[in-house]
Amino acid sequence: MSDAKKGFGPYLGSTTLISLGFFTMGLMDPLYDNFVPLFLKKFVDSMSLRNSIMTIDNVFALFLIPIVAVWSDNARTRIGRRMPFILVTLPLGAILFSALPFAAASSLAALMLLIVALNVFKQGARGPVVALMPDIIPSEYRSEANGVINMAAAAAGIIATLALGPLMNPVISLPLLGATRGKLPFLLAALLVIVSVALLFAFVKERGGREKSAEDRAPIVASLRAIAGAGDKSALLILVSIFLWFFGYQGVLPCLSTYMLDVVGVSIGQTSFAMGAAAVAMILFAVPAGILATRIGRKPVIRASLLALVVVFATIFAHEPVTRALGLAAPARLYSFLFLMFCFGAFWIAIIANSFPMLWQMATYANMGVYTAVYYVAKESSSIVSPPLTGLSSDVFGIRSIFLIAAAFMLAAFVVMGFVKGGEAGEGPARKAGA
Repeated sequence: MSDAKKGFGPYLGSTTLISLGFFTMGLMDPLYDNFVPLFLKKFVDSMSLRNSIMTIDNVFALFLIPIVAVWSDNARTRIGRRMPFILVTLPLGAILFSALPFAAASSLAALMLLIVALNVFKQGARGPVVALMPDIIPSEYRSEANGVINMAAAAAGIIATLALGPLMNPVISLPLLGATRGKLPFLLAALLVIVSVALLFAFVKERGGREKSAEDRAPIVASLRAIAGAGDKSALLILVSIFLWFFGYQGVLPCLSTYMLDVVGVSIGQTSFAMGAAAVAMILFAVPAGILATRIGRKPVIRASLLALVVVFATIFAHEPVTRALGLAAPARLYSFLFLMFCFGAFWIAIIANSFPMLWQMATYANMGVYTAVYYVAKESSSIVSPPLTGLSSDVFGIRSIFLIAAAFMLAAFVVMGFVKGGEAGEGPARKAGA
């Protein structure tokens, strides 16, 4: 039976194992994004300044992800081209991640130093982790594969936000560590990251060998020229869209725990519930989003989801005054807000699960790391610019204004995506101008 007739089934096992790399990111990122702003709040009053500090990881990502992803494109070892980078960066990142709450209990200087050191390794790992999947999975099945991978990341997000996050509250004493209140989630997450990396190395076998074939060689400059010079500009338009929708998302993310604490009125251990609700939706809809895109197209799924997010963010903006005017009790206000975050997660995962495959569709095996790199350049550029600006908006106009900004940028991305013509399953790499 041909691969086309078998469908994605033969690749499900490989994809599930590859998703362990994304599982590690899904564990660390929600805890980092939720609790580090609260650690900083003890030392820094301005949300704009706190959000600016939170862009440190994005600054490192902007430079390290492209460098390491392209570096790994050209690496050849007995264990593959991505795996050596993963084996070094993720375990070291996990150790530094576990130390974050201890540094926060010490001083702002210690916390800042650790944030910088952590992100050297955490962001250095991201490019090789992401590029591993398209190295192994054929292009026509990458939407489904990306759905599985994002489901794994969402599962890790659920563990981090709904299981580990509440462990910030209890007073638990452990041998050698002593009292672990405010620390235990980071210790357990770090342990799970190290175990996941060990399993990834044990069971995922890359296309190995030290020799480079003609197919494997792809000059970086030529690859970038192919992106810029594609006749229909679809790759560039996708990158612009990525910048816009991540601008909206990253503007909300570092403010969300503060919004939960100050506006919704929950305890510090419950502040992670907002992203937990989104993660539940992501795990439910990640694979269906990939399957739907295979049937009706990636672009229609992304555009419909962007339009839905405009509505979701506008509704969240109105949520607090409307629910108070209606006289809803605190639990009803909390659960209705979490429902809106669940809706956000459902539509957001449909965008994330299909945008990367659209860009990868235009790449070859040789330059997969380059296309992974430019995705992250677009994403991290917006992630650097957005948080300080939305933080400033929060300081001046109130924290609810961040949701209106997010709605506006999702609408802008919807418009830009309307001009994209390439990136669907079955299409070839980006054509050069005039081709």
